[in-house]
Amino acid sequence: MAARYERGLAEVEEGIYAYLQPDGGWGWSNAGLISDGEQTLLVDTLFDLALTEAMLAEMRRAVPAAANIGTLVNTHANGDHCYGNQLLAGARIVASERTAEEMSELPPAAMAALVAQAPQMGLLGEFFLRCFGRFEFEGIEPQAPGETFAGELELRVGDREVRLLEVGPAHTRGDTMAWLPAERVLFTGDILFNGAHPIAWAGPVSNWIAACERIEALAPAAIVPGHGPLATTADVRELRAYLDHLYEQARATHTEGLTPLEAARRIELDRWADWGERERLVVNIATIYGELSGEGPPNPLEAFQQMAELALGDGAEGED
Repeated sequence: MAARYERGLAEVEEGIYAYLQPDGGWGWSNAGLISDGEQTLLVDTLFDLALTEAMLAEMRRAVPAAANIGTLVNTHANGDHCYGNQLLAGARIVASERTAEEMSELPPAAMAALVAQAPQMGLLGEFFLRCFGRFEFEGIEPQAPGETFAGELELRVGDREVRLLEVGPAHTRGDTMAWLPAERVLFTGDILFNGAHPIAWAGPVSNWIAACERIEALAPAAIVPGHGPLATTADVRELRAYLDHLYEQARATHTEGLTPLEAARRIELDRWADWGERERLVVNIATIYGELSGEGPPNPLEAFQQMAELALGDGAEGED
């Protein structure tokens, strides 16, 4: 069972904050604030405008300089990390080149349309509403990054050094982490789902394993995951062990000719059996299959249909 933790702003180091959203399930992402004097940098926005505005208000109360955030970094293209960008008018918005390209593929208007159509979409619609029905996608205007990079980029927040490390494709095509080497604080984006099944939309999973190894080599003192409670390197090792285990299991079921859904129903989860969002297994397995066969990751709509069958058709009680 994932650890309990409180919603809101938590100072992880002087002037460095995590904004946490329990329970860390679908859409309930984390963000961060880095400050030094009058300079501030925001790591990610949230899934809708109301959530993002509530976060920004709490940040302004704790750090007055956050009234004028100078830089926003989007760690990847999923809407729960960038749909609130429009509230950062005037900020320098930075993301990896692949993240910027991917941001246009699922605009907020498409999410709003899917929520509206969900009651007529059967099991898929029921699952979609369970995941995303509590968010408000109407009225969101996409705000793309004005500055992109590939590989690494060094930013400054006052006297603080912030290194952007591109480690994707893994969860998405352009996954980026924000690393403060002097303070040894790491914001992982969705490279780390702490206490829940990750979801490999892009893969390859072998690259995600390499990203975990890179985190371990950095040896951060504090880790802010994309979802879930504050983490340590032990949590990253646990995720790497999970991915290694899943890769081994999926290789065997692929050889047997099982579909990703059949494999997800059969695979032994061992010590990760109580992790939330078990339905994501089917996507992770499909992505591993694509890596093994050279066919690439699964179609997102088909993936959601299979997750719906695993979560609701099997009577599972995965967390929202």
